[in-house]
Amino acid sequence: MTPPDAHRATAWQVQSLLMGYPDEQLLGRFPLLRAATATLPAPLGAPLRAFLDHAAATPLTELAADYVATFDHRKRFSPYLTYFAYGDTRKRGMALLRFKQTYRAAGLELGDDELPDHLAVVLEFAASGNATAGERLLLEHRAGLELMRLGLRESRSPWAHVLASVSATLPPLGGEEHEAVARLAAAGPPEEEVGLAPFTAPTIAPDRLFPGGRR
Repeated sequence: MTPPDAHRATAWQVQSLLMGYPDEQLLGRFPLLRAATATLPAPLGAPLRAFLDHAAATPLTELAADYVATFDHRKRFSPYLTYFAYGDTRKRGMALLRFKQTYRAAGLELGDDELPDHLAVVLEFAASGNATAGERLLLEHRAGLELMRLGLRESRSPWAHVLASVSATLPPLGGEEHEAVARLAAAGPPEEEVGLAPFTAPTIAPDRLFPGGRR
């Protein structure tokens, strides 16, 4: 059963923050994040508290280095959702455009130099009152999300807890979705190498994309 929208919005907001680069500002929010997770049912809140426990016990420099090693240096854990379905192909460029159009239809604009499919950005969008559109984007890329979750769990990454909570906000996987995850795990993303202009990697933290949602 899918959790109530109020619980999902809270979970998505916390998940979005935890999927961003860890810095002093994030550490300062830990008490608020812990309080928020205490309001959530166990499948959503318990994994997030497990991550917060790990992060609180880990020096910030070590946590930040682990984040970079996990998400910046290992494509199998790419936080950019369209990568899993399209790799670096022309079709990915069109998928990125669809993300931006979805945000624009909801009255939100991203800069031209920011990729809109970063998981932290999508979760922030879903949490900020656009649950239907945000969930649709997550579900369209469910296979990639689940593959990332399984890979992070296998490598014993603390961010596996965050992905477990993300998965718990979505409907249970059906048979076809299980097959899609298996196919993606076996084949990997497409490998056609082309440019993605005008899209480049984000130059600002997702926190600044939707300034009203994280304060």
